[in-house]
Amino acid sequence: MSSSPTQRGQGADVGQRLEGLLNRVVPRGSRILVLLVLSTVAIGFAIWLFSGYAPLVGLLVPLVVSSLMLGPRQLPWFVVFDLLVLAVVVPSQTITVRTAVAVVIIFGLGFIVLLSSFRRSRLGVAGIQGEMMFIDLRDRILRQGGIPALPEDWYAAAELRSAGGTPFAGDFVVASRVGDRLEVAVVDVSGKGQGAGTRALLLSGAIGGLLSAVPPADFLAAANTFLLRQDWEEGFATAIHLSLDLTTGRYDLRSAGHPPAALRHAGSGRWEVVESEGPILGLIDGTTYAAASGQMLPGDALLLYTDGMVETRTRDIGSGIDRMLGQAERLLRGEFEGGAARLIDAIGSRNDDRALLLVHRR
Repeated sequence: MSSSPTQRGQGADVGQRLEGLLNRVVPRGSRILVLLVLSTVAIGFAIWLFSGYAPLVGLLVPLVVSSLMLGPRQLPWFVVFDLLVLAVVVPSQTITVRTAVAVVIIFGLGFIVLLSSFRRSRLGVAGIQGEMMFIDLRDRILRQGGIPALPEDWYAAAELRSAGGTPFAGDFVVASRVGDRLEVAVVDVSGKGQGAGTRALLLSGAIGGLLSAVPPADFLAAANTFLLRQDWEEGFATAIHLSLDLTTGRYDLRSAGHPPAALRHAGSGRWEVVESEGPILGLIDGTTYAAASGQMLPGDALLLYTDGMVETRTRDIGSGIDRMLGQAERLLRGEFEGGAARLIDAIGSRNDDRALLLVHRR
């Protein structure tokens, strides 16, 4: 038998009142803390009443959960409370070597959690929340590197691999479409892996904004000015900027201390290194960046990459570029879709961040 709309409305009203009462008694932000306190007390009573069956290490469960769920203000007090409950229930136990070791382990882990809470206070959020913030920032970098929608006669793809397989890297790609122009920058921040990842987080946002906000000829100069103002210890980066007219295929390439781009001519089937020189970003104020210009014809392809693709401890950049172009000739022959992923997985240093952009005119 179904309930009437009036009954459903009354039920919803009662539910809202109960929720409002619960919010007044226990604020939403404190519910996890209250649950952890109640569970700790319950475990303590169980250990006291059933000392032969309930182990002391049961108090580790709320301790571990608190380290994941509680914020930096609540966590230290809960750790102290948990250890206080432990101290209260210890006299109910038969003191043996095993019991003593368990007590030492619990107090040691409590001390470690307490130290982590003090370090976490600099961030101001709980453990899981802090991790979610970093994941969100990482995803924003990857979204900025996403290639915007292009006409059917164009294909472009970007791939990124970080040193050691971590999700944070010092290399990144940002792309934007401004009218009939595709603007792309491939950037290599000084350092690698997680050490460069924090600088890349800030720099990618700034470069992503500059890419569509300033004229192509002024982009690298504006990025250089931004980096100089940061006053970082390792405040330099290399970059290469592609400004491509999607109607005519005309392009301008500007480089800031970055490995040169490579262009494949469909007519000859050969790769050509496109040299464009300029000083590294973040070192010299008031610099200008000259463009290397050309035109992509149907069938042509262009590669932009970071030095992790071509340089290793045992091989210089020149030899690395030759090897990369040889692999590109083999892996991209007749099939450019998915070619960026194939190429970045086939070559490059696994101990360095790698980024690669492939643009193909069909």
